[in-house]
Amino acid sequence: MGFYDLSKEERQKIVKETENNILTAINDSAGKLDKKLVPDVILAYASDSDTYIRKNAYMAISRIYLGHNDLREKILQILDNMLENPEERVRQTSVYSMGEIGKKDANCVMKKFERAIKDKHPSVRNAVIGALKQMGQKNPEPTFNFARKHLHDEDPEIRRVVIHGIELRGRTHPGEVLPLLEELQDEEVKSVRNMIVHVIGQISYKEESLEKVVNSLKKWHNKELVGDAAKEILLVHIRYKFAVRSPEYAEEYIKKHLT
Repeated sequence: MGFYDLSKEERQKIVKETENNILTAINDSAGKLDKKLVPDVILAYASDSDTYIRKNAYMAISRIYLGHNDLREKILQILDNMLENPEERVRQTSVYSMGEIGKKDANCVMKKFERAIKDKHPSVRNAVIGALKQMGQKNPEPTFNFARKHLHDEDPEIRRVVIHGIELRGRTHPGEVLPLLEELQDEEVKSVRNMIVHVIGQISYKEESLEKVVNSLKKWHNKELVGDAAKEILLVHIRYKFAVRSPEYAEEYIKKHLT
């Protein structure tokens, strides 16, 4: 039975038990000399096949970190060790824990993202995207510094990950994201180029966003990419019934300013 097959009361009980069990495990391990230790309780939660059980675990780890100054060093060590675990779900849970912590205390986790972004497993790299999205929304400065550092990485997968990672912040602050995307307008790798176009579409549909995005695009020199982005913007306005501007308005505005 999955987590969301349970009643609300049962789910709340599991959330509380998870946090209590993890806190006890961290406390019990605090005096251990083995720096490679990851408590068995945490490993069990972090490797569970149920996504929501793993989410409960990483949310609990972050709450414990933020609420117990005396355990922070140990928790960071545990997260480091989890990144070395052969089970990708454990590494993924570590990344999501880091993302939750990084919303308020990014300095302690950014170096760990340097390792996680190079992970060979796509689920771990996708966790980096999700973590960066959440951090970028709540704590944009260190997140964008990380993105800028890797924007021109020789590995196209890393470029793709950081571009996707800044998308969520761009939905409410497109002006912060567009200069970074402009730097990559001559991208030749298809997966990265497609991600640039995708993000442009995603940051175009909220209040005043369409105008900001289009007015930025008309200054770009890569007109082929601009054309593809314009098509994506229009598709987003057709698909998203909650877009601030109507598809007709978006089409007319694009024609007026980009053609």
